[in-house]
Amino acid sequence: MRNLKLTICYEGSDFAGWQVQPKQRTIQSEIEKALLEIEEKPVRIYGSGRTDAGVHALGQVASFELENRIPLKNLQKALNCLLPPAIRILDVSEVGPDFHARHSAVAKTYEYRWRRDEVCPPFERRGVWHHPYPLDEAGMIKAAPLFEGERDFRSLATNNGEDVLSTVRTIFSSRLERVGPRLIYRVRGSGFLYNMVRNIVGTLLEVGRGNLSADSIPWVLEARDRSAAGPTAPAVGLFLVDVEYPDQW
Repeated sequence: MRNLKLTICYEGSDFAGWQVQPKQRTIQSEIEKALLEIEEKPVRIYGSGRTDAGVHALGQVASFELENRIPLKNLQKALNCLLPPAIRILDVSEVGPDFHARHSAVAKTYEYRWRRDEVCPPFERRGVWHHPYPLDEAGMIKAAPLFEGERDFRSLATNNGEDVLSTVRTIFSSRLERVGPRLIYRVRGSGFLYNMVRNIVGTLLEVGRGNLSADSIPWVLEARDRSAAGPTAPAVGLFLVDVEYPDQW
């Protein structure tokens, strides 16, 4: 039995997120369906974390055990033949038995993309939030680093009915920049609560609209109250960029 690690890229518009759900088309279910054909029995895969419906990934990671001795490169080719074009396996590697895509992760990076000009090119519509309306971008850029540090991010966590032992997380970097016609927000952290990145983006948007000041971000976090922060931004502009693991993996 081998413990294998997948690096996965997907365009999430047509899927109900990562996690298997009854009667829903998800990233996890599509990969498990492909592995069923290869292994000839069910294979459960474990992702580094769940992405919501419509969220994309440039470097999602999953791990699973496989009895089939198919060479890794051939396994990658077979999976890409069996999977829909919106899901691609970028890499397959064998890892030690203690590796787990979720529990072994030490950091994740997400990116959120706005399209700011008046017209959004149709080939970008599934990967950016088109927002051509006036915003105080300088205020948003100033506010972005104020989310950094080890903090209680309860104000930025959407309650999805699950019990969370702690809402404390560490944000290593949080930056917003204008790149041509796009605003790009990039955040790297030890982990993220449910909808946390999209709620940060919604809070930055409230700064841009003038409903919050950059200086009020510490107050938003200290409130530990979801109503103190901005709305949840749409999933369309969110990408899971990278998942990091200790050097041993």
